[in-house]
Amino acid sequence: MCANFEAIKKNRAFLLNLPEPPFEFPNDIFPLYDAPILMHGADQPEWDLAKFGLIPFWAKEVKFGRHTYNARTESVAEKPSFRHAWHKNQFTLVPVETIFEPKYIDGKPHWFGISREDKLPFTLAAIYEDAVVDNKQIRSMSLLTINADHHPFMKQFHKPNSEKRSIIVIPEDNRMEWLNCNAGEANQFFFEMKDEYIAIPKKHPSEKRQY
Repeated sequence: MCANFEAIKKNRAFLLNLPEPPFEFPNDIFPLYDAPILMHGADQPEWDLAKFGLIPFWAKEVKFGRHTYNARTESVAEKPSFRHAWHKNQFTLVPVETIFEPKYIDGKPHWFGISREDKLPFTLAAIYEDAVVDNKQIRSMSLLTINADHHPFMKQFHKPNSEKRSIIVIPEDNRMEWLNCNAGEANQFFFEMKDEYIAIPKKHPSEKRQY
């Protein structure tokens, strides 16, 4: 699971061969924070903002997204919160610098930042949804996750006896394909993380951090 990540820095968008996002957003993203995402565009992905934590079109409150920031690929097609977005092929990418996961040492969680060893930003597979809450249009998203019980790197995170989960990194060569795929093709892009990632111990980022 991933409940916190560092969004791509605006001045590093060129590393994805894209212009800078035309809006502001926090560095550290937690559930219900606005985060930059990439949507399908005519020639290249286009920037947009979405709340972290998918809010179904039928939800009555924004706080619903506090419980839907990750979607399991094994059940995303059936879960009431996610199935509309999934079957409508509402796929998006979330560009990040780092994701944060807990590693348990001596029974206590220690937070680690997971990033590329070459320090390049990377893009995560997600689904998005549009809802109207209190007469306000809201776009939101959820990161897709896969089982990582046997992954040599990702299995070290989360509670010792719990199932291990991993985000899905969409490589550069597959980004446009992901944004254009349909639900029947999506499982072709459920890639496991490669060995170019490292984990560095660090304090859990503060939720008080400002834009």
